[in-house]
Amino acid sequence: MFDLSGKVALVTGASRGLGWAMAQSLAESGAHVLLNARDAAALDERVAELASRKLSGEAAPFDVTDHGAVAACVDAAASKHGRFDIVVANAGIQHRQPISQFETADFERVIATNLTGVWALAREAAKVMIPAKRGRIIMTGSISALLGRPTISAYIASKGAVHSLTHQLAVELAQHDITVNAIAPGYFATEMNTALINDKEFNAWVCGRTPARRWGQLGEIGPAAVFLASDEASYVNGHVLVVDGAFSVAM
Repeated sequence: MFDLSGKVALVTGASRGLGWAMAQSLAESGAHVLLNARDAAALDERVAELASRKLSGEAAPFDVTDHGAVAACVDAAASKHGRFDIVVANAGIQHRQPISQFETADFERVIATNLTGVWALAREAAKVMIPAKRGRIIMTGSISALLGRPTISAYIASKGAVHSLTHQLAVELAQHDITVNAIAPGYFATEMNTALINDKEFNAWVCGRTPARRWGQLGEIGPAAVFLASDEASYVNGHVLVVDGAFSVAM
């Protein structure tokens, strides 16, 4: 089960953190994975790491806010490999500021990456997947879209919209045998969260607030992406899969 052999996947924000974890899991399940980020050198290192483990991947450096580059990557991948099966729209940024001090430019910057970039990638993927009558579109949401937290209004707005976009596109694309789902991670031990992990007070809060009593580990996010990308998930559509150690359901 969950064999992705022969499938071609693109994972954005794949040079580190959750994106890298999901890219590895897809490759381990047999997919050829295009790893995207802005740092070409970092991607080359990741591709070499996959190759050292006899896994298949290639670098696809571009900025997800450059919609022309997004379209070019998808078209090139479909042309080169003769198929384009899976997209994981994971690239995202954060900006922390109280709402009274939040600059419009910073809000728009977060939205451009976390929402518009995701929408544009789904659009380009759909152009290839609809004629093929198959495809898996997976978006990275967040439990912050279900709850709330001070100082991250742009991030929460973007992720809430991603969840809604997941529902809408699932309804629109289901007739073409394309599924659209999201993964909503809780607190994971990633490079982006290093400062929070090292903050003893915040670390204690996460471990105390999460029923699992710990941060999520990177190896625990990839299998969720593999499931949603697999043939076995063909009737799972429009779903937001929460992976948070029960954080979002605890009182």
